[in-house]
Formats: sequence, structure tokens, C-alpha cells
Amino acid sequence: MRIGIVCPYSFDVPGGVQFHVRDLAEAMIARGHTVSVLAPADDDTPVPAYLTPAGRSIPVRYNGAVARMTFGPLTAARVRRWLVAGEFDILHLHEPITPSLGMLALWIAEGPIVATFHTALIRSRPLQMTYPLVRQSMTKISARIAVSEDARRTLVEHMGGDAVVIPNGVYVDEFTSAIPDPRWTGTPQAPTIAFLGRLDEPRKGLPVLLGAVSEVLRSLPGARFLVAGTGETGPDDVRELLGDDARAVEFLGSISDKEKASLLRSVDVYCAPQVAGESFGIVLVEAMSAGAAVVASDLGAFTRVLDGGAAGTLFRRGDTGDLAATLVRVLGDPELRAATVAHGAKIVRRYDWSAVTSEVLTVYEMVLGAGGDEGLAPVSEDPSSLRGALGRLVRGDRGGAS
Repeated sequence: MRIGIVCPYSFDVPGGVQFHVRDLAEAMIARGHTVSVLAPADDDTPVPAYLTPAGRSIPVRYNGAVARMTFGPLTAARVRRWLVAGEFDILHLHEPITPSLGMLALWIAEGPIVATFHTALIRSRPLQMTYPLVRQSMTKISARIAVSEDARRTLVEHMGGDAVVIPNGVYVDEFTSAIPDPRWTGTPQAPTIAFLGRLDEPRKGLPVLLGAVSEVLRSLPGARFLVAGTGETGPDDVRELLGDDARAVEFLGSISDKEKASLLRSVDVYCAPQVAGESFGIVLVEAMSAGAAVVASDLGAFTRVLDGGAAGTLFRRGDTGDLAATLVRVLGDPELRAATVAHGAKIVRRYDWSAVTSEVLTVYEMVLGAGGDEGLAPVSEDPSSLRGALGRLVRGDRGGAS
């Protein structure tokens, strides 16, 4: 099968959606399919051989984060050329209502199209503003996937229709078999607590965790907080906030996938203090796979991933006092940690890419089988996309057809 996958967000600064697209592409290739991914990326950004860079992106505030996307006539022309050259049996768009490559591909293409929705929001002004741009094109989508129940609910409430829920995937064995690093391994007297995420995105909740540090140190003076990720927050900010207690916070900077697995395999607790904007919680699955005890805010998505709290311990979102008390309780109770870790180990296999890939392939096969014995025609250019103002955008020119 020839599969075209479109990612709206830049590979210059990878995040959850980009990692999902990367892993899905590689899982499909491992099963013998031919895959091409189109995503924003600068020409000098190192990318996998199967990825076609769609050019430089611009940072846009979206869903409480900074998303790097690309749009406009030049980008549309690149999307068009990629689609025509790809001769795909099926096209898989991620976040097609985000004003980036997925939206352009939805305008331009026709044929077997699958769309995955990642966003989970209670109310979204950006979604309300962009939906009219793709409302008619949404009928082209043959099947919809949501990565969680929260993402499915956002889709239903903002755009109508429905979607099958297929979760984000994790290569579970890469975390299970990771080698602990002595630098990050805790002891009963000096337990280690890890945080991974963008440091300057408020929704990731690092300020909530930092606000709990001093209280935790009163009960566990040897505790260490290991902070991995990029952003403007750093040691100077922590010293200003915590004074002498800042000694307990170590900034690891950006870490590789291998280092992330080792970190999660080493620490006593992984803390997820996010306050909003999470549709799934892939890092929770990674932490469970690595055998770390999880302490997470009681966001709906996190509660579901942690099986209602059986696979991790929940605290009240945004409540630094409750987080501190929860960390002290979990770190002081080996039996509680062992029970949640054991339950997590039981449920993570449902998120392994071996299972997730099979579910996505089932959707593909359902879409392609809808054409009967002869099957559906491959993905092609929608002739209507070449007419009018949209046609000029798609062609990347100001004049007649090309």
C-alpha cells in the first residue's frame, strides 16, 4: 500500500503530533508499506528519508502552546506537487482543520482520505474560526480517528460527526528494556522525581511542580527534581523562586529518545503536573512502560490513561499543596508505588505500536474496501481546487491554470 501522511506541525521543533506521525510512518514501513510524510521543516533540518520537507514554518499560538506551521501559495504548490507525485492509495491527514499542510491537502486532494484529530479543548475559538474554511471539504474524509475520548468529544462538539478512538502509540519494549542511569537513580533517602516537557508553556504545569518543591523537601530533604526539556525557564528563575531549595532542581536540557527512556527507567516518580490542553498523555504511557510510578494531575485524559487512578496517583489540577502531599505520600509508600506500577505494566500493551498500527490499518482497509470489488481510485487532485481564488492559492500563482 502507498500511504501519504501529512503532519501540520514542524519537525524543526518536534512535539507529540510529530512523534506520533514519525512512529506511525516507521511502523507502517516495517510492515512492508511504502510511506511518504509531508511536514514543515527547514531545508537544513535533519529528517528521515521518508519525509518531504514543506519549507519553513512560523510560530503561532494555538491550544495554549506555540505551534509551528506553514501556509500560503508556495506551501500549497508544494502540497500539490507532493500529492500528484505520490500516487497514494490512501491519504492520512493529521489535524486537517489546523491552518497548515493538512488543511491545504484536504482542499487539494480527493479519494480515500483518513483524518486523525489530536486536539482536546472544551471551547476553542481557533477551531470555531477555522472550521468554516474546511466545512465543505470535511465531506471528503472517508474515516475519522481521534487519539482519545477527549479528542473525539472535541471533534463531535465543534464539527459534528464522529470518530473511532485509536490511541497514540508507544514502543513499549524500548522503555521496558532501557538501562537505568546512576545519575538519575534515586534512593529511599534521596528519591528522584522527573518532569519532561516544554518549560515555558504554562499548560505543561512546571510552575505547579516547582511550587511543590519546598514542601516536599520538608519531609524528604534529599529529594531531587530532574527537569528535562527546552524553554526559557532555568536555574536562575528557580533560585529566585525557591531560594536555597533550588539546589534540589536539576535542569537536564533537551534529551534524546534513548536518554528519555533511561531517565524514566531510573526515577522513582514521574510527575505530570499539566493544567490544560492534553488530549491523551503519551508520556504517562512511556513512564508506565519504563516502570516509573506516575503522579499526575486529574485531567480527564490523564485519568483515563491511568485507568481511573489504578495505574498512577492523581492530584488536584493546579494545586501545588495537593501535589506536594501526593508526592510525599507516594514516595513514602513502597507498596502503593508497586501496586500502581504493576497495574500500569498490565495496561500499557494496549498502547504498543504493534496494536495501534493494526487498528489504523483496519481503518485503511475499511476505507479502501468501501469501493467494492474494484476498490477505490487512488488519491488524486480535486479538479474543483483549481478554480477561483482557492485555485490561485493551490497553484501558487496569480494567473491561469497550470
